[in-house]
Amino acid sequence: MQQQRQGRLSPRFRLLICLSLTLLAPWVIAAPQTQASASNYDYSDAHVHVVDFFQEGDPLPELIRAMDKGNIDHAMISGIPLMKKWHENEPKRPRYYAGDDAGMYWYSATDSYVAEAYRKLPKDQQARLHPFLCGFNPTDKNADKHLRQMLETYPDVWQGIGEVLTRHDDLTALTQDDTPRANNEAMYRVYRVAAEFGLPVLLHSNITSKRERNPLYISEINDALAAHSDVNFIWAHAGTSTTLHRYQDKLDFLLAELKKLLANHKNLYVDLSWTVLEPYLLNKDDKAVAGWVALVEQYPTRFMIGSDALGSYDKMGKALKEYTPFLDALSKETARKIARDNFLALLPPKPISDKLVKSQQDKD
Repeated sequence: MQQQRQGRLSPRFRLLICLSLTLLAPWVIAAPQTQASASNYDYSDAHVHVVDFFQEGDPLPELIRAMDKGNIDHAMISGIPLMKKWHENEPKRPRYYAGDDAGMYWYSATDSYVAEAYRKLPKDQQARLHPFLCGFNPTDKNADKHLRQMLETYPDVWQGIGEVLTRHDDLTALTQDDTPRANNEAMYRVYRVAAEFGLPVLLHSNITSKRERNPLYISEINDALAAHSDVNFIWAHAGTSTTLHRYQDKLDFLLAELKKLLANHKNLYVDLSWTVLEPYLLNKDDKAVAGWVALVEQYPTRFMIGSDALGSYDKMGKALKEYTPFLDALSKETARKIARDNFLALLPPKPISDKLVKSQQDKD
């Protein structure tokens, strides 16, 4: 019956059908191609905090489960060097450091928490996590002593230093101490420990203040890079923060300043987590920004990504997958390095315990 009806179609009607199918064909074909073009990447998460600003966080086995779910092979882990005070005059416990005007204080026990939690994991899970030291006051010239104590107490745990919080707008404004800088003497002592043990330093150092539309603090990180060329620095969020964006929307000078820093300092690496994806790497239509694509391709080993998780891991995989449009705009080799390999390449090649023995022998 159906064949008889088709047989009665006029030649003109058949032509219209053919033309319609011809016009629709590219759309029908393009849909599965677009879906198939989305790349699946393996990741190293270069920025994970296993506790929040109240030194609370989900257990590390939950982190491993989140990593398995999100194609995350490796992750940097650290505590948080600050504790939010619940002030006597506040009727409700704050939920975040900006919840009220109470101060923040430096909290060294965060490193012990990370080390003890890490050591409880099976060896195969430990191999996927890379703990960084952060529990020190970056304005205290005793900070290097804390690092050495932690390295001696947990010699086979630590693989880096950070996230060190200097120049972090409202956060460091709440600290009950001087404003920390990347180029003060206390931090220079920290960098000397980093050089001695081959530890990379993940450093938060805002490029400017909330109001200044210029790279007000660029000299601080520039000085640190120049004075310690034997240390690999990872610049957290490329010097940006949500507070800066809240006041200034977008730092128009950021890309130009970053180009100069990368050209002048071979020891500078850039963490593209948190506030860098938007509005810098991707525009409002989720299209990769050409200037950033060109810069990353020019320095393919100098960038990495991270989730900046804060004591909770359920959104890690989603956070890293949001980089897909940018990674897809890069060459396949560069995309693989940014997504996974560059962070791992910065980790110390030998156990810290070997260098501790040598350090003690040199002192003797």
